[in-house]
Amino acid sequence: MSILAVMLIFVICLFIAIPVSISLGIVSVLPGAFDASFTASATYVVRSMVSGIDSFPLLAIPMFVLSGIIMAKGGVSKKLFDVFAYFIGKRRAGIPCAVIITCLFYGAISGSAPATVAAVGSMTIPILISLGYDKVFSTAIVAVAGGLGVIIPPSIPYILFAMASGESVGNLFLAGIVPGVLIALLLMAYAVFYCSKHGEDKKKIDAEVDALHQKGIWKVLKESVWALLTPVIILGCIYGGIASPTEAAVISVFYALFVSMAIYKSIHFKDIYGILVEACRTFAPLLFILVASTAFSRVLTLMQVPQMISEWILNSFSNEVLILLVINAFLLVVGMVMDTSPAILITTPILMPIIQGIGMNPIHFGIVMVINLAIGFVTPPIGVNLFVASSLTDIPVMDIAKKAMPMIFYFLIALLLITFIPAISLALL
Repeated sequence: MSILAVMLIFVICLFIAIPVSISLGIVSVLPGAFDASFTASATYVVRSMVSGIDSFPLLAIPMFVLSGIIMAKGGVSKKLFDVFAYFIGKRRAGIPCAVIITCLFYGAISGSAPATVAAVGSMTIPILISLGYDKVFSTAIVAVAGGLGVIIPPSIPYILFAMASGESVGNLFLAGIVPGVLIALLLMAYAVFYCSKHGEDKKKIDAEVDALHQKGIWKVLKESVWALLTPVIILGCIYGGIASPTEAAVISVFYALFVSMAIYKSIHFKDIYGILVEACRTFAPLLFILVASTAFSRVLTLMQVPQMISEWILNSFSNEVLILLVINAFLLVVGMVMDTSPAILITTPILMPIIQGIGMNPIHFGIVMVINLAIGFVTPPIGVNLFVASSLTDIPVMDIAKKAMPMIFYFLIALLLITFIPAISLALL
């Protein structure tokens, strides 16, 4: 069975709304079913599914999911927003910038873009609207900034890329810090430009920030310091040699429970069962996608798809710059039509031979891939962040997407800088 037929069937399955995990399972079995001599029989596919998730680093994903949910239920996003609004709220675009920084920090807690949009957006969008900011702009800025949730470490996509490529999770986490900060700064620059052009209701903003100032700096810091310490503790454990990324994920769960139950007292014992159920519901679909993606990537390898695509691109484009632009364009399209997890697990084995052929650092490539797919979170037709943000405000997805376009342009500028200046990603390694 030809690879063209396999991919065509996969696209048809997605088009008729068959779940991604089932679609991947179907096309993984088909080559062996139509050709008895093909190595990947149905038994081989099932074994690949089971062995693919027998991974210690993979255990970090459900732990980070659980930690993020605990922090969301514990109201951590509000604590983070208050401290940033306290310091920069009265500056030009100070409140929108505080929202972006909150997304940056919350991303370091949840490791998930949709979770960041849901947790930060549900709290900050009403505040932005009450302060006179346009409702669609308020929704769009949270949707786009939520993409920082998968770029700033710890990040679930980095763990998946490490699993697919064999690279170090810790190095990927470290490499994601500077690009995440760079993108946040560019989004803040756009927020300043937007507010300069459209104006702000300084009276309402000053009243909101003055209310924080009346609480006093020490009280605001006292309430937020535990939330601010979360990424420090997680990354500190990893780079201090205290724990592996998986062990640090478990530590983050217990820390989240401690902060939410003992410090903020926003979660009680009776809430834990509901949180665990929500975590299982969140991770279970992802687990099935991981299982099926692993099997499909192995089938593609047996069909020598990565080698064929690599040879075609390297033979068609001799210029390294053109190759990188083609890869970026390909990943942007993939991010628009496919969820991040299967996209990483399927495309990494295909693209790695090309990356090795042009001598690109795999860690650098991992960052570029995740940023491309993060842009997919805010671009139709999939655009998960857009749908999450739309559910919070009842604004049509396409209206949010239109308002987000200038911010996506800034995101693309950052992508090009990070692609062609490896030092941005590798500065801390």
